[in-house]
Amino acid sequence: MSAVEFHFDFGSPNAYLSHLVIPGIERRTGTTFDYVPVLLGGVFKLTNNRSPAESLMGIRNKPEYQRLETERFVKRHGITRFAPNPFFPVNTLVLMRGAIAAQRLGVFERYVDEVFRHMWADPKKLDDPAVLRAALVESGLDANRILALTAAQDVKDALLANTQHSVERGTFGSPTFFVGDEIYFGKDRLRDVEEALASMSQRGE
Repeated sequence: MSAVEFHFDFGSPNAYLSHLVIPGIERRTGTTFDYVPVLLGGVFKLTNNRSPAESLMGIRNKPEYQRLETERFVKRHGITRFAPNPFFPVNTLVLMRGAIAAQRLGVFERYVDEVFRHMWADPKKLDDPAVLRAALVESGLDANRILALTAAQDVKDALLANTQHSVERGTFGSPTFFVGDEIYFGKDRLRDVEEALASMSQRGE
């Protein structure tokens, strides 16, 4: 098992921002993050949680503050490729099944990079089948094979199992990180994740 796991859904802008910061943490700590695809809609259903778009609706000041925190995070890490998706919220079921399919086809890392890009850097309506297919083709991925596999029962079952297991471990949203058995939620906890990894390294774990 990897020392650190990143449980993610492409529909989370904070998961994307974390994805951009993770390579620096990997370089500094010598630890590779294990990306675990989960379905955020399934997580919400299993935990009776709601997306921030719903839970913050009608609340005064808090949405504005969260946008400010995002701006600070982006500035702190020198992120230049981030844009709100005008089609948000996007149904990510096929995208997340596609991540499982990409693992089986040996193109997982490229798929993750490209789908995150198409969602949050060059934003598109990726729950439109034609738009998704075109995006995958543009990225040089085998759209036919990936999309065909998203309909396979074992791929569906694998995503469901990932999601259920993640919730059983404590997940209630995305991004969620596990360092060993310790859980950390949100992009702002990446500093704590890095500290935990450094501590483990010092102990020789």
